[in-house]
Amino acid sequence: MRITELLTKETMILNLEADSKDRVINELSEKLERAGKLKDLNAFKKAIHAREKESTTGIGEGIAIPHAKTAAVKSPAIVFGRSNAGIDYQSLDGQPAHLFFMIAATEGANQTHLEALSRLSSFLMDNEFRKGLLEARTEEEVLQAFDQKEEENADEDEDEDEVEETNEGTGKILAVTACPTGIAHTYMAADALKAKAAEMGYSVKVETNGSGGVKNRLTDEEIENAPGIIVAADTKVEMERFKGKKVIEVPVAEAIRKPADLLKQAANGDAPVYKSSGSYEDQISEKKNERKGKQSAFYKHLMNGVSNMLPLVVGGGILIALSFIFGINAADPDDPSYNAFAAALSTIGGGNAFALMIPVLAGFIAMSIADRPGLAPGLVGGLMASTNGAGFLGGLIAGFLAGYAVLLLKKLFSGLPQSLEGLKPVLLYPLFGIFITGIIMMYVVIEPVGALNTGLENWLSGMGTTNKLLLGLILGGMMAVDMGGPINKAAFTFGIAMIDAGNLTYHAAIMAGGMTPPLGLALATTLFKNRFNKTEREAGKVAYVMGASFITEGAIPFAAADPGRVIPSIIVGSSVAGALTMLFNIALPAPHGGAFVIWSVNNISLTHILLYILAIVIGTIVTALMVGILKKSKPQVQA
Repeated sequence: MRITELLTKETMILNLEADSKDRVINELSEKLERAGKLKDLNAFKKAIHAREKESTTGIGEGIAIPHAKTAAVKSPAIVFGRSNAGIDYQSLDGQPAHLFFMIAATEGANQTHLEALSRLSSFLMDNEFRKGLLEARTEEEVLQAFDQKEEENADEDEDEDEVEETNEGTGKILAVTACPTGIAHTYMAADALKAKAAEMGYSVKVETNGSGGVKNRLTDEEIENAPGIIVAADTKVEMERFKGKKVIEVPVAEAIRKPADLLKQAANGDAPVYKSSGSYEDQISEKKNERKGKQSAFYKHLMNGVSNMLPLVVGGGILIALSFIFGINAADPDDPSYNAFAAALSTIGGGNAFALMIPVLAGFIAMSIADRPGLAPGLVGGLMASTNGAGFLGGLIAGFLAGYAVLLLKKLFSGLPQSLEGLKPVLLYPLFGIFITGIIMMYVVIEPVGALNTGLENWLSGMGTTNKLLLGLILGGMMAVDMGGPINKAAFTFGIAMIDAGNLTYHAAIMAGGMTPPLGLALATTLFKNRFNKTEREAGKVAYVMGASFITEGAIPFAAADPGRVIPSIIVGSSVAGALTMLFNIALPAPHGGAFVIWSVNNISLTHILLYILAIVIGTIVTALMVGILKKSKPQVQA
């Protein structure tokens, strides 16, 4: 999309009447409303003023770019205003502003709109271009100036791409730019740094965190080789990756105003070394991010589905468990123990939240593969699986089927005329994506998968005690192997599928196995204090809470520090806990919640509640004792 599709004759004021910042905002906003670009003038002006409170959009050099991304905008637009006399806009350089570009972006602005808005910010960094706008006598001359600049920019982009390929990984200066709305300052700061770097003979790469997402992302190799990193941001950016590197942190406007100073500092390594907070939660997050980088595409797509399904699993499962307080059959209108509130809890949790579980799983797997166009076909395929006996496995198949079907459609429709581009996401992808997914699910997938599910359920139901013990041992141990990684999630996903199929014993073993690692390590820090330094002992206190909450990741920092001793210990403890739950025949209806849902086991049987707690306690003690025996004492100077 060209800028002149957003900036038209109807959205220009070549001679502003305003003489103050507030009046400029009013005059430009009213021009947008008269052009039919706004739904709510007052709401839009409120959004503009809210952005100004964060930091002035008077960037200096005689330019101001007030902007907002809000539902008050009917369609994306740019209004241009010019004041020959100049207006005090509280600019960063203290000088009056002459050129005003008010950007109105819709809440759901698409990528083409956002790219055009970002190009506007970049163009304004060119002195000659600004001079041309100041001297333009008519609206037509303003539009011609933009069209000419668009053509020049297209050629420059091609040249930049060639340079980027040759400069990859050569120890260049790195930068990250980000502003709250991500449609103006982000790109102006990036262009200011790139232009000044070219002038000064520096090699630079800039990552932009704008409305359209992260672009030109910095690689691990580049970060490792960089002499210095500039983070010019007024909003949160991913910082953990810069740990141990020399980082200059400044507001985004600083990169627009003083790019030369920042580049010199970065080139000379004149910056403090960035240190993370080092908190227990950060250590967990860091290790999880490391794992993400090594995951296969299949696993990433699957986990996108599982993570988005999980709130339904947790919320719905706990509501079902709460309904049992009134009696195990209290939700049944034909039972003497019937209670209307219990029935409501069961309906909300089971009839609604659980009913959405498989469609959401499939929808977000498909969305991970094919982006937003994959969501609708995935949801439909998942719903067909859940309502026709194909269950959890059918939902997994539906998600991948829908995602790759839409990828195929994207390839097939790539040759269509540009004029039909807008029809693809709203008509072509959903129509053909749902059709293809639905037909294949109906005639190829549902019947054989349904039969497979029935056979699996019958096999599991017919298992003897010895076989169940072995399966509990394996499932419990799997939860501890990688503490939230692919093996852990495979066991958890199997447990959810079994709950969906009505088999509640397997997930009981899985939850016990997942709670045991952090609980066992926490207990070890209490019983064997001389085996841990002060930081680890403090982390042990948090691990009690994480273990009780069924957050296996609470064991990650301990395992990362001493994998050879910790990982075998937690696997053994979790395996013992899983096997014991099978031996005690524990049935758990709630798929998540840890200690908060233990009371719901086996129809709220006190005997089974105590046995379940016993299984977890024994597994915890086994882990703690093994860690205490295997680990060596820490010298007290480390405490």
